[in-house]
Amino acid sequence: MGQVINELAELKNIIEGEKKKGKTIVFGNGCFDLLHVGHIRYLKGAKALGDILIVAINDDSSVTGLGKRKQVVTPVRERAEIVSAIDCVDYVIIFSEPNVEKLLLTLKPDIHAKGTDYTEGNVPERDIVLSYGGKVSIVGDPKDHSTRDMIKVIKSLEDR
Repeated sequence: MGQVINELAELKNIIEGEKKKGKTIVFGNGCFDLLHVGHIRYLKGAKALGDILIVAINDDSSVTGLGKRKQVVTPVRERAEIVSAIDCVDYVIIFSEPNVEKLLLTLKPDIHAKGTDYTEGNVPERDIVLSYGGKVSIVGDPKDHSTRDMIKVIKSLEDR
């Protein structure tokens, strides 16, 4: 079971210690509002790339700020608890910024794992990861699952 870390400085110290032991650090991120099989496949694929998997989760205001939805279904602390309970996840941190650039520059993971809705060439944080010598990898199954689609199905059940 993973651990939710509240302070970036604390996570940085942990990760630096793991790097000194020769561990490969993998970083993934997302909203993880309604967990589905696509999330699990993404996280398992990310973990397969290294030894330690850090998952950064958007806080509630950054989820709505992305413009994908007007509100979250599951509050961020609960999302963090759920994701940390997945056995391939080692550490979870919550972030409020519009992107993970600050986290990447602070933690400098060896690999930044993104889902299949990206290519290695169009990952927004690609240049930052490459700037410190990291690598970008695409993992998970085809983007056939989404929280948005799950919400549509649930809403359609209400109409019956």
